[in-house]
Amino acid sequence: MKISSITPWIVKAEGTFFGEFLFVEVQTDEGVTGWGEVTTSTRLANRTVASSLRHLNELLVGADPLNIESIWNRTYRNFTYMGSRGAAALCLSGVDIALWDIKGKVLGQPIYELLGGKVREEVLLYTHPDQNKFTTREGVVQEIMGIVNSGHTALKFDPFPHLNGLQIRRNGYLDGELSRKAERVAAELTALIRETTGPDIEILIDAHGRFNVPTAIRLCNSLQDAGKIDWFEEPVPPESYHALRQVRDKVSVPISVGERLHTRWEFVPILENRLADYIMPDVTWTGGISEMKKISTMAEAYYIPVSPHDASGPINVVAGAQVMITVPNFYRIETSMHDLSCYNRFIDTPLDNKGGSLRLTGKPGLGIEMDMDFLRGNVIDGFGR
Repeated sequence: MKISSITPWIVKAEGTFFGEFLFVEVQTDEGVTGWGEVTTSTRLANRTVASSLRHLNELLVGADPLNIESIWNRTYRNFTYMGSRGAAALCLSGVDIALWDIKGKVLGQPIYELLGGKVREEVLLYTHPDQNKFTTREGVVQEIMGIVNSGHTALKFDPFPHLNGLQIRRNGYLDGELSRKAERVAAELTALIRETTGPDIEILIDAHGRFNVPTAIRLCNSLQDAGKIDWFEEPVPPESYHALRQVRDKVSVPISVGERLHTRWEFVPILENRLADYIMPDVTWTGGISEMKKISTMAEAYYIPVSPHDASGPINVVAGAQVMITVPNFYRIETSMHDLSCYNRFIDTPLDNKGGSLRLTGKPGLGIEMDMDFLRGNVIDGFGR
């Protein structure tokens, strides 16, 4: 069996956070097809990665798709002089997921069986409210209670993006500061959400890496006082481990990082220097299923829980779950909303996430197939076939 083509698909995803998904189709000369995903956070990034994926045909067509480790290293090292993280790691992730899908189909096994088998029957989730509905107190309560009533026992939100006009300076995305008034509004929202959920729901805060050190410390402590939060995610931009250390030394809330870290090598200083209580690699960005499993095993040696980031499409959450169902040191998988029915139009089998947990189908490979008619009807900018 040989790889015959690699095709990026950019597809409209109405009703989702990003509005489009970037999938990767790997075809073989024996008719077995695997699917991956690499959806990024911006239109520009999706098209940059999609263009790079097309060029991987020059490298990988003719290779045996079952030699996943060999293909991973060959692809990774071909980007070494431009930097093997970033876009290179994203391209690698999408292909790697698709190769595991192919291998599972060829062997007639779900991916989790190829990774050592299950240590649990289902994977816990945490999810997000629709913050567009946070315009009134009633809107906040209704949205949060929808999550609680769905059976989820943890939720995450960003109390800061709705604060336009309240920042001290607006010179760019990473000004790093926030006004006292904005801090108060964020704390009031956090207190309302804690009041609504009660004491038994875990509340996770996402700072999206937008603050400088003193602001991050101040905000983390303020939100802890307001709502007894359970983690503070990406308090500072991902480039400086020193800044992360300064914040960690001055707050009492668990720190979570990792969605913008690529490959196992970028997690080494996080673990060795005790810079986080949770790590959250994204299977579609950090290096695929192969790398997610390795990062999880590294973290297990430090007794650090793994909680995969997932803010995009159905392959993202299913690929992460295929790994996490085999990982002892697992916390939860992220989903962008508690109602995942908007994913079901892309795939042949609806996702089963009743009660705040995801159950996999047990079918070979990823356990899902893409709806080709839907994909072809929603292709954007000629990325597809």
